[in-house]
Amino acid sequence: MKRIIIGMLSFLSIITYAQSQKFIYEYKFVKDSTEKSKSETEIMALDATKIGSKFYSLKSSIADSIHRDRVKKEAKDFSGIDYGLVHYVVEKTYPDFKIEFFTILEMDKYKVTDKRKLDWKILPDKEKMGEFNTQKASVSFAGRTWTAWFATDIPIQDGPYKFYGLPGLIVKLEDKTQSHSFVLKEIKKLPEDYQWESENKKKSFNATVPLDEIKYKKQFIDFRNNPAKSLRQIVSSNQKINIIDMTGKPLDIEKLIKDKERAAKENNARDNNVLELDLLQ
Repeated sequence: MKRIIIGMLSFLSIITYAQSQKFIYEYKFVKDSTEKSKSETEIMALDATKIGSKFYSLKSSIADSIHRDRVKKEAKDFSGIDYGLVHYVVEKTYPDFKIEFFTILEMDKYKVTDKRKLDWKILPDKEKMGEFNTQKASVSFAGRTWTAWFATDIPIQDGPYKFYGLPGLIVKLEDKTQSHSFVLKEIKKLPEDYQWESENKKKSFNATVPLDEIKYKKQFIDFRNNPAKSLRQIVSSNQKINIIDMTGKPLDIEKLIKDKERAAKENNARDNNVLELDLLQ
């Protein structure tokens, strides 16, 4: 796979960028707003093709492939797989930019259609980033104020996560509190016939539940307050279920439920700075 590293000449033609490209972003985020010095990092990819884009964690994608391969081989040991820190996927269709957000809460997979619009304000500020000439823009979205730097040198109206609609690729994106940021690190040319696989086509334990962003917010809050809800429903329905750990060892369901509920309370206290801050409001 040919690589185009940031820092190379920026006069690449529009024709070049009309081809399928993989844009690699470094995502830095702070989970606990009371400890801003403790940040996490995940390498994310935006695969942009003629019909749309897919934004996902590289580490999570690799882990998913390994997991599916072991399932196919009927393996019982799933230890040693690093699933990364970011487990959501964002898919956008071109040219209408319909957004579908895929995520998993406990045992349930959700497909969230997000119809919120981005009302960008393009500012006069300009800055050189690597070899790209960028311009500043700002927008309020999901409880945060964001600043973006976009490059008209890369004539793709897309960017990381759910962000799009500027006259050039978003090279850098950061929220006002500087606790969430995406920075473009690398560009890779993809094969002409490449097309990413939609999460819609992937098999999961349960059927994917379609929601809009308003109903998803209710599910998100419910999950934080009742993290073992699905497990409790299965137990109360008297369904036979065998839950194993990564090594294939059976787990005690009641103990698992209590452990999940205790861990959730501790995690919620630390995970108070989610990207879409209005989910907690």
